[in-house]
Amino acid sequence: MSDDPNEKMLQALAHQSAGRPDPGPSSYASRTVDWRTLTDDRAPVEWAALRAWVEWFTVRFDVPVSVVPDCWWRHGEIVEELAALRSAHLLLFDPSDRGTGPSAWLQYLSTALPRLTRAGGGCTREHREHRSRSWANATDEQAWTAWVTQSHAHQDGPGRP
Repeated sequence: MSDDPNEKMLQALAHQSAGRPDPGPSSYASRTVDWRTLTDDRAPVEWAALRAWVEWFTVRFDVPVSVVPDCWWRHGEIVEELAALRSAHLLLFDPSDRGTGPSAWLQYLSTALPRLTRAGGGCTREHREHRSRSWANATDEQAWTAWVTQSHAHQDGPGRP
């Protein structure tokens, strides 16, 4: 087996989806992905690993399309939730766990499902492009500069309007 943690993770996910136990050590368990800084050369590996896990997860837990739509990968908020769940799952199902990991993961899942439901709503039949928030031209720079030159610490105190 390779020493590359991503390859180990992909092999483990392949075994998991085939119903076989993970054959190797769990050095991949604590790996997380910072999607904001993900490089182009790492992207295919990370996306493939997340996709394999999402497909396993949604089938295993019978997650409806209204919660994780087929176009989940096109929604940043859903990607972040699923990636966080996957990271927690890999960590908490580590063979070194003393038995509390699976229960803890289910608690994480129960808090994530409402957020996933809120984020995934609207794309049950076809993808609906979400207009992402932008800061371009959103801030009045003069008002910002005037604001940040004061502490505003006691504006609501006695003697203040």
